[in-house]
Amino acid sequence: MYDFNLRKTLLIVEDILHEGGPPPDTKHQRAAIVAVVKNPFADRYEATLQPTMEALKLLGLLLTDRLIAALGGRDGIDGYGKGAIVGASGEIEHGALWHVPGGYAMRERLGTSKAIVPSAMKVGTMATTLDVPLGHINAAYVRSHFDAITVSVPDAPRADEIAFILAMSRGGRVHSRMGGLEAWDVKGEDGLR
Repeated sequence: MYDFNLRKTLLIVEDILHEGGPPPDTKHQRAAIVAVVKNPFADRYEATLQPTMEALKLLGLLLTDRLIAALGGRDGIDGYGKGAIVGASGEIEHGALWHVPGGYAMRERLGTSKAIVPSAMKVGTMATTLDVPLGHINAAYVRSHFDAITVSVPDAPRADEIAFILAMSRGGRVHSRMGGLEAWDVKGEDGLR
């Protein structure tokens, strides 16, 4: 079993009250949680990585629970995304280890969620920023929920670390007016519409 020793977590919560126009009826929230872990594959190539995802499942659930709590509970959370920043001694594929443990943890805890969990990853140094994409949890075509939250950790990832990220949102962009499928018209049958 590989050890992804947890060094620290970071929680970011944004309450967006307006974007220069009139205040919306309800505030828009975006939040992200980051886990900075040791990369057991730093400085070496490992041909078989996929079974390692199992070791990260508990971390995915822990971060999901903390993120939902930070947003005040499950009700109204209708957007999600995930990401990873791999330290310079790793490779981008090490960030892909987060696809199943991060994405499926959010799906499990949020209940009905048919849409793909948007994702971004990169290799970087300490304080590298990542724009974690957000999308509607049940319908990928809901334009109001095409969004992102920018994440950065001042002292991470170190060269031999990975910063795994989960993100959630409540409500679409403030003043969204680009048309397309509206959240209230989602059928939630196929993950698209």
